[in-house]
Amino acid sequence: MEQWLPSLITATPQEGYELAVKLSRLAVKFTQPCAETREKLRADYANSADSLTMVSQVVAINFQTVAQANNYWK
Repeated sequence: MEQWLPSLITATPQEGYELAVKLSRLAVKFTQPCAETREKLRADYANSADSLTMVSQVVAINFQTVAQANNYWK
């Protein structure tokens, strides 16, 4: 398997947040590897306030992990 995550270390908080989003997106891709199925499901969650809130929560948890790995960019 290709190494796509050599480190959680980022230069800035913004890069850290972008990494958190990438981690979240890739988790969905790994969980549901069929692109066609993901496309079909997108309309369901794109129009669901609960689903969108849960997505935000997953990104926030991943951002906490990245921030901690970066010593909160101190």
